[in-house]
Amino acid sequence: MSEQVEELEGSELGTKDFWENSYTREIANYRDHGDVGEIWFDEDSQNRIITWIARQEDEIKQNDAIIDLGCGNGMMLIELAREGYTKLTGIDYSPKAIELSKAICQDQDLSITYKVVDLMSEAEVTALGQFKVVHDKGTYDAISLHPDDAKTMRTHYITNVHKMLQDDGLFVLTSCNWTESELVNSFGELFKLRNVIPTPKFKFGGKVGSVVTSIVFIKNK
Repeated sequence: MSEQVEELEGSELGTKDFWENSYTREIANYRDHGDVGEIWFDEDSQNRIITWIARQEDEIKQNDAIIDLGCGNGMMLIELAREGYTKLTGIDYSPKAIELSKAICQDQDLSITYKVVDLMSEAEVTALGQFKVVHDKGTYDAISLHPDDAKTMRTHYITNVHKMLQDDGLFVLTSCNWTESELVNSFGELFKLRNVIPTPKFKFGGKVGSVVTSIVFIKNK
């Protein structure tokens, strides 16, 4: 039996209103200045994942279906498209995020599918189909910060990610709020740890840690 995971304190970062307001501002900045907005967890984290995916060329083909959960401004998928990946989907529950990502994608003359999808909705997730690679950089964190019953929302998230991942698929998750052991514990009923993607380390008080955790899960057989 998995150990109880201590819940995080709720935050406005876990609410849809916060992200709608944020992306409303970023749309205005993009229209006025061409600024695509913030890269969640910075560009280094994004590039680290893209590099890891590109190195799995025996397992991840450029025409495999890849989805980005909580795609925000869509830059993760834009960079994957530049690397030659052709079947890319980005979803976000913020209509403003999707509006921004579509605008940037169109201006880049790239072909990427962006959709407004609520990851808490089984019907909406089922309609997406399945993917070889499911990627999340920060969305599980945001769900974990929801002020109202984040534990139930995390459970729905884990179940729905399992639905959308192919049986031979890879779930790539980056978190700044949860450690490797906490993530393995939370996802352990439906997923098994496949890889840990190395991230920068820091040392404090004689202990070594990471600012972010990037791990790869596969489905439990």
